[in-house]
Amino acid sequence: MTALTGITDEMVTGHRFHDAAITAFVEGAVIVIAHNSGFDRKFAERYWPLFEHKAWGCSMSEIDWRKHGFAGAQLGYLLNGAGFFHQAHRAVDDCHALLEVLDFELPTTGSPALALLLETARKATLRVWAEQSAFDLKDSLKRRGYRWNDGSDGRPKSWFIDVDETALEDEIAFLKTEIYGRDVEPGVRRLTAFTRFSNRV
Repeated sequence: MTALTGITDEMVTGHRFHDAAITAFVEGAVIVIAHNSGFDRKFAERYWPLFEHKAWGCSMSEIDWRKHGFAGAQLGYLLNGAGFFHQAHRAVDDCHALLEVLDFELPTTGSPALALLLETARKATLRVWAEQSAFDLKDSLKRRGYRWNDGSDGRPKSWFIDVDETALEDEIAFLKTEIYGRDVEPGVRRLTAFTRFSNRV
């Protein structure tokens, strides 16, 4: 962590989060946006239950940045692609930098990146579980975009993928023909911005 941020143990010793200030800051928020909500939401909910009741968006995964001309989804790539220079890695500085990126007008849409992020965040997605799939088919699942869950969080020990509601039929067809070789009714859970990225689902 020190190599990434430059922050040492000595710099944070004796400091703590101020729960009242965090609650006051977040309370009126309509949506929480992070540049890795898959990590940040779990961390936030662990310490401040208020975050469980908020809609979340992820500026890293809910915009296909490469499709819009960027080299990648990392913040440095986005800033460079938007014409900004940013060297610091402090939380507040990163937040300000991300605001600049989200305000950047995408040449492919003519609208700010934030508009595309909010459009994506508003859509429901479906989490499809490929439970009890054969081990030797894991590479096929990985190529398809499935991720592994080890079961330690109370969810199935299984491969899973999140897809748009319109893609469910195609996903079941893939599992039927390529993974199970038979009719299958996989476990499916509907996710929204209020549950997506949380450990609770």
